[in-house]
Amino acid sequence: MYEKRLIELALKARENAYCPYSGFAVGAALLCQDGTIYTGCNIESSAYTPTVCAEPVSYTHLTLPTSDLV
Repeated sequence: MYEKRLIELALKARENAYCPYSGFAVGAALLCQDGTIYTGCNIESSAYTPTVCAEPVSYTHLTLPTSDLV
């Protein structure tokens, strides 16, 4: 039911990716049990450590314990 919408939102989030080194733009969309959807994208840095993948970026949008991932 949510699959098409999640894909659309992940593709939209991917547009905000910053990936000058790998060239791989990644977007993520997380669905919570209450129907809330959180998105994120990858953010690269020239130093490996500060690089952030799309999934953890979208996790930072969660406000727990009010939202639970499906």
